[in-house]
Amino acid sequence: MSAKGGAAAASSGTDTAERSVLLLWMIFTGISIFAVFLLWRYGLVRLMVSSDRTYISSVIAVLYVVTCAHCFWRTRAIAREGEEARGCRAILAAPDGTKALAADAQRLPGGLVSDHIRSLVQKAAAQGAGRIDQTLLLRTLADRLRGSNGFGAFVSDTLMKLGLLGTIIGFIIMLAPIATLDAADKVAMKSSMGLMSDGMAVAMYTTLAGLIGSILVRIQYYMLDSATQRVFSDAVMLTETHVTPALERRHDG
Repeated sequence: MSAKGGAAAASSGTDTAERSVLLLWMIFTGISIFAVFLLWRYGLVRLMVSSDRTYISSVIAVLYVVTCAHCFWRTRAIAREGEEARGCRAILAAPDGTKALAADAQRLPGGLVSDHIRSLVQKAAAQGAGRIDQTLLLRTLADRLRGSNGFGAFVSDTLMKLGLLGTIIGFIIMLAPIATLDAADKVAMKSSMGLMSDGMAVAMYTTLAGLIGSILVRIQYYMLDSATQRVFSDAVMLTETHVTPALERRHDG
C-alpha cells in the first residue's frame, strides 16, 4: 500500500515538474506577446517596419519567432526527459526496483536516461566484477541531453550582430549627404536632413530590435539550459544511488 502511495506521489511530482518547465516558458512567451501587442496597438511596430528601409528589423523579428519555436520544441523534449527520468526513479526506488535492471532494463520507460541505465547494465555485464566508472557515459548523456541548445547562443549573437550591422548602415545613410551638402541650397539642405533622419531611424530601430531580441533569446535558453541541467543532475543522482551500487553488488556477490 505504501509502495503504491509512493508511486502515486512520484507520478504527481513528475506531472508537476513537467508542467513547471513548459509553464515557465509559456508565461514568458505570453508576456512577450502581450508586450508586442501593446507596441502594435500604439503603432510603434508599424513605425519601426516603415522606418527601416533595410528591413533588418523585420529579419530580426522573423528569426526571433523561428528561435522561439525551436526553444519550445527543445523545452518539450527536456520536460519529457525529466518525466521519464522521474519514472525511472519511481521504479528503481521501489522495494523490488533492482529487478528492473535485469534483462537489459526492459522494464524502464523510454528516454535518454533509460538508455544511459541500459548502457550501464551492458557495461557491468561485459566488465564483470569491480567498480563501474560511468564518467564517459555521463559525458555522452550530457551531450545528448543538451542536443541543439547551442542554437540559442548562436541566434542571440546573430541578432546582436544584425543590430550592429543596421547601426553601421544607418550611420552610412545618415552621413552620406554631408559630402555634397551645400549650405546655400535650401532645397538640398532639406533633402539632406530627410536622408539623415532616415539613416538615424535605421540605426536606432535595428539596434533596438537586435538588443531586445538577443536579450529575450538569452532568457529563454537560460531557462532551457537550467531545466536540462536539472535532468542531468537527477540522472547522476539516480545512477549513483540506485543503479551502480546494485550492479556492483550483483557482480561482486
